[in-house]
Amino acid sequence: MQRYFVAAEQFDGSSVRLIGEDAFHAVRVMRMKPEEKFIASDGISRVVLASVREAASSEVVADIVEELPMDSESSWSVTIAQSLPKGDKMELVIQKGTEIGAYAFAPFQSERMIVQYDGKKEAKRIERWSKIAKEAAEQSHRCRVPAIEPVRSWRELKEAIPAFDLALFCYEREGDAAAGTGIRDALLSWRQAGHTAAEPKVLLIVGPEGGFTEREADEAEAAGAVIVGLGRRILRTETAGIVGLTCLLYEAGEMGGA
Repeated sequence: MQRYFVAAEQFDGSSVRLIGEDAFHAVRVMRMKPEEKFIASDGISRVVLASVREAASSEVVADIVEELPMDSESSWSVTIAQSLPKGDKMELVIQKGTEIGAYAFAPFQSERMIVQYDGKKEAKRIERWSKIAKEAAEQSHRCRVPAIEPVRSWRELKEAIPAFDLALFCYEREGDAAAGTGIRDALLSWRQAGHTAAEPKVLLIVGPEGGFTEREADEAEAAGAVIVGLGRRILRTETAGIVGLTCLLYEAGEMGGA
């Protein structure tokens, strides 16, 4: 069933409205007519089943039929910190990361980053990335849309590490090591150290096409991050975050794991 994320003010007592692109999509793409149903969420605390009362390409008015549980979100809030990749690779990370269950995305600049960062284009890019996250959240029946944070410098990202219950720094050299630390090892050690947060905040840090420097790895570790590998194979930057998130949520028991 089609799902739409709407602003809280679009809920009005026993009804909900779709406006703008959502209304156009519902009427022109989905061909919705009166009495057809869809799911609407404010992305915060409310998900409802609604039945179309009036349908126009500029506005759809629907009656709320039933309040639905917000049960599709992970109890682990994982933010993917992705060093800015070239081309449209960030769009793939956001789309697939949203489908898998990422809580937020934190793009940042790193030493070996290939793309030339242009701050003047940041607002437009974040708007584009936010739209991709919204569409992916609707498709995957999420209850909320992951936040897209402003682009940080490496220093700003380092300073944010202590705010998380656990920070994992994905480093290919750790994957090369025969006895290197993986995500399962990191979670086991974290739990054995007595960390029992029911809804932990986790930062998953992924490097650019050229990888991280030793200095960045040392600085991340000094700031409190755990250095982890994602296996002995070298993953593309747009693959690493997706694989890391999947492994993390599986090991946390959020995807049928133990």
